[in-house]
Amino acid sequence: MNRLIKKANVLVEALPYIRTFRGKTVVIKYGGHAMTEPALKDRFAQNVVLLKYVGLNPVIVHGGGPQIDTMLDRLGIEPKFRHGVRVTDEATMEIVEMVLAGKINMEIVDLISRHGGQAVGLSGKDGGLILSRPLTAKAWAKSLDKDLDDGDENGDFGLVGEVQSIDPSLILKLQQDLYIPVVAPIGTDREGNTYNINADLVAGAMAAALRAEKLVILTDVKGIRDAKGRHLSTVSRKDVQRMIKKGTISEGMLPKVHACLTALDGGVGKAHIIDGRVPHATLLEIFTRKGIGTEITS
Repeated sequence: MNRLIKKANVLVEALPYIRTFRGKTVVIKYGGHAMTEPALKDRFAQNVVLLKYVGLNPVIVHGGGPQIDTMLDRLGIEPKFRHGVRVTDEATMEIVEMVLAGKINMEIVDLISRHGGQAVGLSGKDGGLILSRPLTAKAWAKSLDKDLDDGDENGDFGLVGEVQSIDPSLILKLQQDLYIPVVAPIGTDREGNTYNINADLVAGAMAAALRAEKLVILTDVKGIRDAKGRHLSTVSRKDVQRMIKKGTISEGMLPKVHACLTALDGGVGKAHIIDGRVPHATLLEIFTRKGIGTEITS
């Protein structure tokens, strides 16, 4: 009986959040171990379907770096990186598109469907969703708050892009028809060239374009930590900017934080960075008072 009462208490705790967020859009960047471990993949799909059934409008933007590396290895192609960015020539771009827009995207759609949801897989090429332009080393260094060596500003990443603009019309239409959009981070420019784009940055720009209530980024750490290594449950935009300048936030966390700031600048209510290795992490962050990750407020 006590276990049943505890379950009822959990539902009651979630009620005000369900009421507040009903009809609102939540953009979820899906990445890290949550994308590779079968049990976590299954639970993530369950969570997304539950969000839809209780009245929220989830939009999924996914990555796929490890899966791309696996495919490149099978084909005997050695991956190349500059400043942490995958250098993408035409052959690599074909593989990136095949893995992201094909294998991974379809797998996520299938998992959501198995749990009773209706999902539609997209890439940024569909319906002019993501207009992109080439990413320069200078622009990437700026996003990481780094200085480049002399003569390195014009380094080429190949077919790696950044978001120029997002046309949310197709996403909004799918939401009206009660579908869950699942977006691969691939865009095109006005000449029809295809670009591989960092999924964190696509998620941030997508949340801003949709005026989402929340951006939730799944990763493999608990969230943001202070200079002493203590987990921070809530930080403001100004706190984050100070931590970036001091170097407290660095390396792989920077693109995620910049995605959050882009979302907040675009009118998103709150952004969250959470540990996707925790079962039901998305539900715990959205429907409980304390949450499990770091909440960034404007």
